[in-house]
Amino acid sequence: MSYIVTVQDAVTAFAPWLEPTDAELDAIESEMPAISAEVELLDAQIMTLDRTPNDVDTQRIRRACRRVLAAHRDRANHNVGTSLPGGAA
Repeated sequence: MSYIVTVQDAVTAFAPWLEPTDAELDAIESEMPAISAEVELLDAQIMTLDRTPNDVDTQRIRRACRRVLAAHRDRANHNVGTSLPGGAA
């Protein structure tokens, strides 16, 4: 019995364009608090899918929603000082 395997992974596995650039890594790092808050909100919502939410579940969802909003607010306020390309006033 002979096995059929793909060679493409071996050829492109070490291609330099597959690695994220420093700018992309910095963008991911700056978005990480918002991503973590959204994951926490999603976890809180998933826990209540198969049952009626009680008071603790409702508080957990509201708290997670506030953290998402705060993370997006902080990220937006942090980006206010940076200038955008294009020279718009």
